[in-house]
Amino acid sequence: MLAAAAVCPCPPLLVPEVAAGAAAELDGLRTACSDAVAVLAAARPDRLLVIGPAGPDEQGPYPSGAAGSFRGFGVDRAVRLGKGDASVRELPSSLAVAAWLLEHTDFTAAPVEGLGIDTALPSGRCAALGRESAAGAERLALLVMGDGSACRTLKAPGYLDDRAADFDAGTARALGAADTEALLAVDERTAHELKAAGRAPWQVLAGAAEGAGLAGTLLYDDAPYGVGYSVAVWS
Repeated sequence: MLAAAAVCPCPPLLVPEVAAGAAAELDGLRTACSDAVAVLAAARPDRLLVIGPAGPDEQGPYPSGAAGSFRGFGVDRAVRLGKGDASVRELPSSLAVAAWLLEHTDFTAAPVEGLGIDTALPSGRCAALGRESAAGAERLALLVMGDGSACRTLKAPGYLDDRAADFDAGTARALGAADTEALLAVDERTAHELKAAGRAPWQVLAGAAEGAGLAGTLLYDDAPYGVGYSVAVWS
């Protein structure tokens, strides 16, 4: 069963070494993410599953101990997703950011595994994957990585789209209220057009949380660099 969940964005800039001189600009976001992970630890889960968007060759499960790095962003910084032997495949960026966050917060409350999700996975399949992940008697915690729209300003990665602010406001409300129905109703096409990579991971969470009776709290909602970032906890 799902005992708790945390939702965090996954920009590599969350890692101070990657952000370099701009690191202080995201201090508030880092603090919110650390607070969210603390809620997961307090839930005393039997297992932590980290979910994040992944490219075509990066999708699927990652065992505890899977390694990643930020060398692709010009920083020689390696990370591990929990303890164990390194797997052959390197973590996708979203899970590498999660691994850094777990190391940063000294998370040791439960074994950790990862799951890379196709950003185009249909809503129904996302929900089914979530239900499957939460089935069973063990206390499962989810760390769900994913960004909102990338179209909030002219300088945003996806340029300015007038729909982006309303889209992000709606998803932030749903995440803050642990509203599974609202999350499952997020339109796949709109999310794709707004480059919202968190849509599929959020809908996996919604499927996992059905019937769990969790309450939500929104810890952060802003759009630095023109990208929507939300941090929420469900417990």
